Amino acid sequence: MFTKVLIANRGEIAVRVIRACKELGITTVAVYSELDRDALHVRIADEAYALGGQTAAESYLNTERILEVITESGAEGVHPGYGFFSENADFARAVTELGVTFIGPPPEAIEVMGDKISARTAAENVGVHGVPGTTDLITNPDQVRSFGAEHGYPIAIKAAYGGGGRGMKVVNSEEEIEASIESAQREATAYFGRDEIYMERYLTKPRHVEIQVLADSHGNCVYLGDRDCSAQRRHQKLIEEAPAPGLSDEIRTAMGEAAVKVAKGCDYTNAGTVEFLYEDGDFFYLEMNTRLQVEHPVSELITGVDLVEQQLRVASGEALEFTQDDIEIRGHSIECRINAEDPAGGAFLPSPGRIDNLEVPDGFGVRFDTGYNSGDEISQFYDNLVGKLIVWGKDRDTAIKRMLRALDEIKVEGVATTIPADIAILEHPDFVAAEHSTKWVEEVLDLSGVGGAAPSSGGDEDDEPKVRRDVDVEVNGKRFAVSVWVPESAAAAAPAKGGGGAKRPKRSASSGGAAGGSGQVAAPMQGTIVKVEVSVGDTVSAGDTLCVLEAMKMENNVAADIDGTVNEVKVAAGDAVGGGDILVVIG
Repeated sequence: MFTKVLIANRGEIAVRVIRACKELGITTVAVYSELDRDALHVRIADEAYALGGQTAAESYLNTERILEVITESGAEGVHPGYGFFSENADFARAVTELGVTFIGPPPEAIEVMGDKISARTAAENVGVHGVPGTTDLITNPDQVRSFGAEHGYPIAIKAAYGGGGRGMKVVNSEEEIEASIESAQREATAYFGRDEIYMERYLTKPRHVEIQVLADSHGNCVYLGDRDCSAQRRHQKLIEEAPAPGLSDEIRTAMGEAAVKVAKGCDYTNAGTVEFLYEDGDFFYLEMNTRLQVEHPVSELITGVDLVEQQLRVASGEALEFTQDDIEIRGHSIECRINAEDPAGGAFLPSPGRIDNLEVPDGFGVRFDTGYNSGDEISQFYDNLVGKLIVWGKDRDTAIKRMLRALDEIKVEGVATTIPADIAILEHPDFVAAEHSTKWVEEVLDLSGVGGAAPSSGGDEDDEPKVRRDVDVEVNGKRFAVSVWVPESAAAAAPAKGGGGAKRPKRSASSGGAAGGSGQVAAPMQGTIVKVEVSVGDTVSAGDTLCVLEAMKMENNVAADIDGTVNEVKVAAGDAVGGGDILVVIG
């Protein structure tokens, strides 16, 4: 077993891995950006190293600096969490070349499954088939037109190196092809650093069912039940549950065995997830995620298997201590992702800002995984997951009631969250009857009137920011140059040795926009303009897209609120804007 592990991530998943390591007696090493220097994962780790920078590219995706920290810290293993470098074969290979263990699958398996096209081929080679599609990369819109003429619409355009719905666009007609290709490529580049895309048929009412697999380096591979992740918006999950309701035992077994075939077919080791689409009694291979999933806790609660512990044991060379026959499914588990998003009647607008107050529920069968405390900041530069609320019950009905009770107790003040939408989903008869699909939240669920301004605890939103000061200190007669962050008022009395004040970002508005029908079109949230669709003098109608705003790695169309003529365009592609900033004026 390892003696020291570095966690190359942040937030909830970094905290989760650190806690598992501590229980096994493993020393933990955290890394952090400038914005995360006081974060929970930094505070609970045994050691912590600064990466510098604020954005993900400047910090958690800074390969050179992370590799330096691995060497400096003396870590024997590196756990990538999810996102960032978790499915990056080059990073995994760079870690192993240092003589350090990458706590995940081998780089070769990541490469096969990280490319959706080769992953599809690998699955077909072992007799596991996906929905009709093409293995050719899209290089010209005419390819999509030809595919649509043969297979019909809608068509799903997907990032070849993506996942989690990022870089995926649905084309409903020929007129949408060019815009969908451009948007998919922009999102894929922003989130995965590559813009290759491909296409496949888009099922109209599927359920998203996935299988948790675990494989060691001794040839053993098991599946730990199934999960349903059909409650989604923007192809990203809101609520997950295990086991998937309403499946026959025959389908469960067939799906589980298919997942093991896929894993063994690419010589997979460690924890992974094989995802399927299920519709009308048939299931189709979707993709394999070569990492720990956000929703892994629901599988843990129904099987009693600590997946992070198993990751660490497998990566250290141990064989699995159980076989498929030992896996027993007990009860039902549900997870709600508490995201900093305003449901806003179904728009789900990112809501970065300061968490004024966070109070979590408790009680039998209730678990809350988070990377934040009261007073922490949800930055626009990172994922907006505040935490994961997970419950277990003796059956699905009990789990739903327990989750509703827990959602009623939890308090997140200072940012808007998805909690009202979670409640609306869980209370809906379609969800209770397990008749929902991946399209259901956006096409059926009525969220009108759900959302609103972020609740506030009434505390001071403008807590005194901290600034960086470089000072010299002496420890046991040895001189060190160090950086400290002190309240701004204290820093004013002690001029900085060098340059560089790094202010803590103040809370931005969680939602914006001028009053309806004003023509003063404002940014609904803090973010970056990636595209401007109009020019001065253009005639527009209410609902037309004026520009595209990216926040928390998601693209959001900003629409006209009245009919009229564009009198002023105040932004250009690449501009950073705050919530409430006026973008376009219509007269």
